[in-house]
Amino acid sequence: MAKVHPKQVKTISEFHSLQKLTKPEHPLISLVNFEDIKYDPNDDAVSLVMGFYSIGLKRNFNAKMKYGQQTYDFDEGMMTFLAPGQLLRIDAEPNTILEHSGWLLLIHPDFLWNNSLAEKIRRYDYFSYSINEALHLSDREEAIIIAILKNIAQEYRSNIDRFSQDLIITQVELLLTYAERFYHRQFLTRKISNHQLLDRMETLLNGYFEKEALLKNGVPSVTGIAEGLNVSPNYLGSLLKLLTGQSTQQHIHDRLIRKAKEKLSTTALSISEVAYSLGFEHPQSFTKLFKAKTDLSPIEFRKSFN
Repeated sequence: MAKVHPKQVKTISEFHSLQKLTKPEHPLISLVNFEDIKYDPNDDAVSLVMGFYSIGLKRNFNAKMKYGQQTYDFDEGMMTFLAPGQLLRIDAEPNTILEHSGWLLLIHPDFLWNNSLAEKIRRYDYFSYSINEALHLSDREEAIIIAILKNIAQEYRSNIDRFSQDLIITQVELLLTYAERFYHRQFLTRKISNHQLLDRMETLLNGYFEKEALLKNGVPSVTGIAEGLNVSPNYLGSLLKLLTGQSTQQHIHDRLIRKAKEKLSTTALSISEVAYSLGFEHPQSFTKLFKAKTDLSPIEFRKSFN
């Protein structure tokens, strides 16, 4: 397949024009029926970078979608969330007429200007989840989301007055809050796969700590651990926080401290040598972390242990 260069789509009007939709009724927010989007069957791939938020509720999609490095077949209903600047790629078999149903809510950042949601929306981690971390909805949950989407559309299609923007933003915030609740439910109901992910993370960390990889590669990063598990950093962090109460960084630090205690108590290595063996460039950084985690400096720990 030939390399497809991403197309920059900066405005909602550009998106409507690109997808051969009627002109949007509002320049900064639009609810699109996926059945109205017709892809060119001669294009076996579509690659877009959009300048606005995109919230999709999809069903019956006969192609593959990708952002980041993850691909997912849409064979059931699910929600996805893309922030401005993220790459979206759609792959289909040649000469395939793409079919899908559902809704697509587009929100330009300018619509949120001078409102608290402009900052708050950036804190919803699921805008950085990968496609394979999409939100799967029950029928009841899907009905709730669709009702909110239709309320948004009804409001911006009505006569605009001074209350319109606040009412729409209230509905958008309600949708995002429900999405957060439903993701929380999804983390809890998928216990087997989630705990398998935790087991894989422990195995991955063991590889870092047992093969002297720290000395060669440095302290493992959150991004590196997430990539090793084929999930996004935010998704891994959200899952760990819910299941264990700790962030990915805290898990890495705990493993570092355990390894440090082992070296301090069973070897004659100097504090600097211990720090370097654990991947720290500067012994001071190691000492600071160790004391923050144990209330003792490495020297104090070694003396108390002995």
